[in-house]
Amino acid sequence: MNNWSDKFSLIIITLWIGALWSAGAAAYALFDTLQDKQLAGQLAGKFFNYVSYLGLFSAFYLLIHRLLRFGTVVLKQEFFWAVFVMLLLVLAGHFGIQPLLAQFKADAFPSDVMQSVFANRFRTWHGVASIAYMLQCLLGFIVVLRAK
Repeated sequence: MNNWSDKFSLIIITLWIGALWSAGAAAYALFDTLQDKQLAGQLAGKFFNYVSYLGLFSAFYLLIHRLLRFGTVVLKQEFFWAVFVMLLLVLAGHFGIQPLLAQFKADAFPSDVMQSVFANRFRTWHGVASIAYMLQCLLGFIVVLRAK
């Protein structure tokens, strides 16, 4: 672990996994503190959007770095598969679920989506997004523990 790319990997892991957990905690704090739940949702959405971009960059870097460092042996490493599944979850959330949630909000406008006919669908897809996010956070433990 002497070269710069290995050290950069550790920095990337720290930033990504830390951001995942921090954004989740910040979202909880926003909804717990702010009376305006729409504002809390908008702010939390911004956090999650930034974390998604960080996750995309991080996952691609970590996967490529591991492939270059270990070759096809990485296919037997928990680290590689944890990062790969996290990447899939980021892609599904950012390019699949989030656009659906945004569309439900736009279709409900000017009303709050939770006061519209789209409330049940929004709640369901928001739940799916929350589960996918929690899975990313849990997989983050594997990434941190196997980062060597």
